[in-house]
Amino acid sequence: MKALHLIGGGDAGGAKTHVIGLLAGLKDTTLVSFREGDFAREAREAGLDVRVMPGSLRATLRTLKVLAEGYDLIHCHGARGNFIGVLLKHAVKKPVVTTVHSDYRLDYMGRPCAFLTYGVINRFALRFLDAYIGVSDVMAETLIRRGFRPEKVYTIYNGLEFSEPEEPVNKAALAETLGVPYREGDVFAGIAARFDPVKDLPTLIRAAASLKGSCPRLRFLIAGDGKQGPALRKLVKKLDAPVTFLGWLDDTGDLFRLLDINLLTSRFETFSYVLTEGARKGCATVASDVGGAPLLIDHGVNGFLFPFRDATKLAGFIKTLYDDPGLRASMGKKLRNKVKANFSMEATVKTQEGIYRSLLSSRSGERGVTICGAYGMNNTGDDAILEAILREIRQTDPDIAVRILSRSPPMTRRVFRECCHYSFNLLALLRANKKSRIFLCGGGNLIQDITSRRSLWFYLFAIWLAKWQGCRVVMLGCGIGPVLTPFNRRLTARVLNRHVEIITLREEISKKELEQLGVTGPKILLSADPALILSPEEPDKVDSVLIRQGVPLEGQYIGIALRDWQGLDQKLPDIAAAIEYAYETYGLTAVFIPVERTRDVRSGEKAAALVRCPCHVLRETGSARLTIGLLSRMRMVIAMRLHALIFSSGQGVPMVGLPYTDKVSAFMDYMGQPLYTPLEVLTAERLIGHIDRAMELPPRIDAVERLREREKVNRDVLTEILL
Repeated sequence: MKALHLIGGGDAGGAKTHVIGLLAGLKDTTLVSFREGDFAREAREAGLDVRVMPGSLRATLRTLKVLAEGYDLIHCHGARGNFIGVLLKHAVKKPVVTTVHSDYRLDYMGRPCAFLTYGVINRFALRFLDAYIGVSDVMAETLIRRGFRPEKVYTIYNGLEFSEPEEPVNKAALAETLGVPYREGDVFAGIAARFDPVKDLPTLIRAAASLKGSCPRLRFLIAGDGKQGPALRKLVKKLDAPVTFLGWLDDTGDLFRLLDINLLTSRFETFSYVLTEGARKGCATVASDVGGAPLLIDHGVNGFLFPFRDATKLAGFIKTLYDDPGLRASMGKKLRNKVKANFSMEATVKTQEGIYRSLLSSRSGERGVTICGAYGMNNTGDDAILEAILREIRQTDPDIAVRILSRSPPMTRRVFRECCHYSFNLLALLRANKKSRIFLCGGGNLIQDITSRRSLWFYLFAIWLAKWQGCRVVMLGCGIGPVLTPFNRRLTARVLNRHVEIITLREEISKKELEQLGVTGPKILLSADPALILSPEEPDKVDSVLIRQGVPLEGQYIGIALRDWQGLDQKLPDIAAAIEYAYETYGLTAVFIPVERTRDVRSGEKAAALVRCPCHVLRETGSARLTIGLLSRMRMVIAMRLHALIFSSGQGVPMVGLPYTDKVSAFMDYMGQPLYTPLEVLTAERLIGHIDRAMELPPRIDAVERLREREKVNRDVLTEILL
């Protein structure tokens, strides 16, 4: 794969480092810079094939048109590169991709003339390119939120070389090199940034001024330059802040070796080199909770995050690190290890090559898959099903086009990076089916009328329509029933018999329901819930979720997953009494863990209000993998929610079920876990008895393995229909 890269040539900071480092690792690339200068010089020094084209636009386009014939694609960087890439796109008939290094709406903040020229041109040009690479998941999500097609958006991270050996630091010598006064015991906090409003350096200066009395050996260093320089120096003088300006540093290595605390105060960042460079040198880090920073820093574990512009919070975290040298060292080491493991230049190069392969293989092919399910409803269980199905689809056919029907397309689009349509948009459904060869009803208990007749009718209509439009219809990892009314039972049997090709079921009780309905037309296979293939999130991220919500990491916990259901309010006193028993007898503190992020939180809050011992209500669990990680930390889980039980079983956590439907009872029976009592007959005494037995019984790992083996049926079916 040969790529021709286009860049303005005036780039500095992270964009310059990213482009030069990336191209040094890629093969068969040429870099075209539209001006001579430091960028072009450093690129040549790195051994890159650099062509400088500073002439007129017409001459440049003529030259590039001839040059591009020898390349497979064109890769643009920045406003001028994007503009010329658009002009070349139709002339050379090759894919044109751009890397979005920063938020293009903020690039020219404080420079109205540049914003009205380069900024407007860039915003126009971006809409006409073939694909977009965000330098962090947050940047990619920002593009999707602004209307860029998700199947055309990719993510790459700024990579660093970690080949250099760690060297002992001589702070006195480093301070002298940088021209900074030094006394033994001084602690240095600092930042390397251009003096631009988006970097919000006044917040750092205000935090520094507030710490002058309580942290007498703390010194702040600011490396950089820009139009805001005079105003920043004036603010330092006005507040008498302990800040030293170092000017522009071509090489920030000595700065990061000297720093004890690395800072980032930006209003927005994609994925800042300031953070990764500091991490490479082992700096403890405090960063604004924006852009890609939360993806790198697990708050309270390997660094701290503060709300941008909050100088008080920033100062508090700096003081915590100032007061505790051991914490500085441990956080710096953890962050360095994470960056080394996940953000090496080698990994960045492999990611870029994979993006090129995907572009050249025409991932946006027309005959793809439409996935229908209960998605976009803030339910972690349904999100887990979708994540698992997408993973297995991509493992089978990485380049197939996927279209998802969701109740909240923007949310689903941001999370899963696939084309999404509103579930009840008939025209969108017709277009999606027309471009698909497979219609997949993915997971969940879709075929039932106990919660809503209209929901059942919608899914049956969607199945009928897909078959009428020529799609192969498959239901994957589903639960069936109960379907109660005679009319709905007849309708369900007719639609499934005539229009569905294969059904895989997650439990035996669903198979019996199909038999009673008289469904014999499709091929029916017993499988398991697709979410069983998901693994928990990495431990540091789970720790961070707990720390952010005030849950001590050293505690022993019992997880509670309730669902807003008829009769729950009457049983909350019994549940509260059992929670108090678990605390008094076994030292287990209750943590209410929501599976559906709206109603489950309210149920947890109502239960917690009745508990007379310490407990915690989590209001945000994040992704499905984070929820699995949280449940894995529990000594035991009591759950109404089926997916809370599925997630817990996959991690070998003892479970107590509070079934509100036969599906929950059937799952507990299959797992060989007799510890459940239906919600309607629950008493505190029964629940306490289950807790006692759960503390004694070992987890049924054999049943978990049987379930995972059964889940492979879903993968086999996907392989059969996709290939």
